[in-house]
Amino acid sequence: MEQRFYIMGMTCSGCQNSVTEQIKALPEVEEVSVTLESGLTVVHSKRVLSSKEISTSLGPKYTVQNQGSVQNRKPESSKLKQLTPLLLIFVYLIAGTLFLSHQVGASPQKGMLLFMGLFFIVFSFFKFLDFQGFPDSFKRYDPLAKKIPGYAQIYPFLETALGIAFLLEWHVPIALVITLVILSFTTFGVLRSILQKNAIQCACLGTALQLPMTEATLIENGIMLTMSSILFLGYIG
Repeated sequence: MEQRFYIMGMTCSGCQNSVTEQIKALPEVEEVSVTLESGLTVVHSKRVLSSKEISTSLGPKYTVQNQGSVQNRKPESSKLKQLTPLLLIFVYLIAGTLFLSHQVGASPQKGMLLFMGLFFIVFSFFKFLDFQGFPDSFKRYDPLAKKIPGYAQIYPFLETALGIAFLLEWHVPIALVITLVILSFTTFGVLRSILQKNAIQCACLGTALQLPMTEATLIENGIMLTMSSILFLGYIG
């Protein structure tokens, strides 16, 4: 009998091996195949396994979902509902940027700096809401977080620092270069996850809101990369 589950929380090959061995140890399990990138786990056994049984075996570090429960959702309506917090945040960010720009008589370039500053401050705040859970989620798709130890842990602090730099116009060219580098890697990871149709959670607003990885995440990063590129070219031009 073949069953499929999605296991979230794996960050390295060690986690993958540990999950494989723990599931293999369950009674009447014959074969286990675990994909680190997507979390897809295929189990061959002589009996029906529940996601709860597997979750109990693996412990609280991992979240287990039956593939059927994922597939049975209505994709469009579910995605729209789950992305509502992200859309609302963008509405407030735009409103806040327009208000501040009006108050100080900001130029378009200054307005973009205000938007980017508010963006990083707000998004880092949500990452701090579940500071312990964020790194595991971020490592599932960000190439730098996978390769550089501690990068996922310091990322919320990095976003906060970038937000302050943009709002105060402090070392803006350096902040723009850092933004272009880190968001380019993140965007590559997001694009790869979407193309591979990995059922993973987006960590852009931390893990508390449980946003799905969708094209909206790609658009969000694309907007920030476009603004950063325009501003950087303006500074060096």
